[in-house]
Amino acid sequence: MDGLNHSLWVERYRPSDLNTYIGNEHLKSKVSIYLESEDVPHLLLYGVAGTGKTTLAKIIVNNIDCDCLYINASDENNVDNVRTKIKNFASSIGFRSLKVVILDEADFLTPNAQAALRNLMETFSKHCRFILTCNYVERIIDPIQSRCQPYKIVPPSRKEVALQLKNIFETENVTFKLDDLALIVNAGYPDIRRVINSAQRQVVDDKLKIDVSSVIQSNYKIQLLEMLGDGSKFNDIRKLIADNSVSDYAELYRLLYDEVDDYSNGKVAECILAIAEGEFNDVNVVDKEICFMSTLIKIMRIIK
Repeated sequence: MDGLNHSLWVERYRPSDLNTYIGNEHLKSKVSIYLESEDVPHLLLYGVAGTGKTTLAKIIVNNIDCDCLYINASDENNVDNVRTKIKNFASSIGFRSLKVVILDEADFLTPNAQAALRNLMETFSKHCRFILTCNYVERIIDPIQSRCQPYKIVPPSRKEVALQLKNIFETENVTFKLDDLALIVNAGYPDIRRVINSAQRQVVDDKLKIDVSSVIQSNYKIQLLEMLGDGSKFNDIRKLIADNSVSDYAELYRLLYDEVDDYSNGKVAECILAIAEGEFNDVNVVDKEICFMSTLIKIMRIIK
């Protein structure tokens, strides 16, 4: 089987209930209450890309009796379009008493669009709930944040992601080596979607066939950690970041935090403080690459 000639695994194996949803055990009991009551408050699900925010939102609406409207704000962030779609949906007569709007990647909405959204949330609050997802919660205006129950979606462990991918391979009757599976997981983690899509692209004739050297080379995150740990020159790290056209620095700050024990030479606390300062400053700066490189300089001085 050539994975490219079949439906996307990332959709075929998207969890449909809390039992198959991996990670975020701290949220499952709270979400279970919503499902049992057949009602939800306005929710704001935030965290790094590919870690299950949209999946959790869909689990909620698919397991309660409601009509649902899905909007991806990264594709449609025009204030008039979003307002019209939501208003028409919320004001129409539905088959069920509750309506839910999933607004995916809400941090792409302009401030004007968010202000309009806030008004819609107030106008239709009696029978319409909103579930917002975003990577950068700081880009959501305060009046919306205050109207939502916020939940941070944290990535499942590498072990959990590896087990999920192993189960997919076995279900699809794919022959694979555990070392190759580990390479794919490490290359894409914490983005589960990226891990699964990468795996499917590299399945040919029911076998996982990967070029180990190319996978390692393409995984700049692994390279970054290795370069920090072995005392590489700053210019080499700077070139690595530039060559990979990094756009999601929040993911890299999280990576530095998750792996701090491996590169910090025992100076964990000092490194975490540097990471926290960099992540805080990232919100307010124009050039996020400069801010991140400044954080790396501080870390390199700490562990030297």
